[in-house]
Amino acid sequence: MNGRLPASVVASALIRRVNDAGGFAVVRARGDPQAGALLLLTRARDGTTRLFERGLGASGASESIESTPTGASPESVEEYWRKRRARDPDLWVIELDIPDAERFAAETLGGD
Repeated sequence: MNGRLPASVVASALIRRVNDAGGFAVVRARGDPQAGALLLLTRARDGTTRLFERGLGASGASESIESTPTGASPESVEEYWRKRRARDPDLWVIELDIPDAERFAAETLGGD
């Protein structure tokens, strides 16, 4: 056992935290309840769309890594995550609409 919480528990906690902080979070695609990876989609007030997921940092520890395609428009980000989801049906996609969404991504995806 790797000690990581099931994806469904992490997703539920993230949504609850964002909503409790006055933001809005919604599951855009539900993945495997146990082992699915999480991809967080953030939309800023200026229309900027970014993606974050768990990755290995320089120290080898888990952290939030931005995975937005370079120069991506909101439409191309949407297309990108849908293609990823088609290849990986276990992938969870959660959209966050809250100021400082990057902080929520880091707290959720960083560290084990």
